[in-house]
Amino acid sequence: MAVLPSRAWWVAAPAIALCATIPRFVDQDNLDARWVNAIPALGVGIAIGLTAAATRRAGARLAPRRPWDRWRLILTAAVVLVSLPWIAAELGFHFPGDLFMGEELGTENDGSTIAAVHLGHHHGTDGAVLVLTALLLSRVAVERRGLRIATFAYLGTMFAYGGVNFVQDAWNEQVVKRGWTDAGIPSALLPGVRPIWGVVILLAVAATLVLLREEKSYAATAAAKAAAL
Repeated sequence: MAVLPSRAWWVAAPAIALCATIPRFVDQDNLDARWVNAIPALGVGIAIGLTAAATRRAGARLAPRRPWDRWRLILTAAVVLVSLPWIAAELGFHFPGDLFMGEELGTENDGSTIAAVHLGHHHGTDGAVLVLTALLLSRVAVERRGLRIATFAYLGTMFAYGGVNFVQDAWNEQVVKRGWTDAGIPSALLPGVRPIWGVVILLAVAATLVLLREEKSYAATAAAKAAAL
């Protein structure tokens, strides 16, 4: 939005509102396609259109190197590695080898038996995508201070929410189902007045402060280079 005119918010705000209806119209206990799913899908479509418009206006190119890009690469590699069983499950097969749990059968809380990593979609995959998206978009420089704070707060929240769901699903499937511990991590899929959401909020604040600190360091370094010229 930083490269688009202010009037673009007349389109972006409804898109955000439409996307926010996903918990209302998408039920993980009933994932059959319904006409009401078109409501959040419309918001996603508008967001894609705005992204294309911003890319056309600003140009598609890599941002300058940021101070903590090394940590971004390390986190990206770790997230992709842990996500391998879910990627395989999305494609319809269990990840081969013994490094990860996969086709091994385990007992659920209701007594049913299911593979440690069931075939199909996992919320851990969604968490991984949100974390990777936040890591990538956090490299974007935003000149206006107010918009910069709002952007980093949004990305920090995305990172925290995605990260907690990523860790929760991986912990349950790769640690608890191995029998290493019975201590599971509570679900954080939906907001609620629960301790796990206190963790999400704290992580979101911490991630936001880290991004703001990185931006300050980046600006100071850029200013010093400019003064030296």
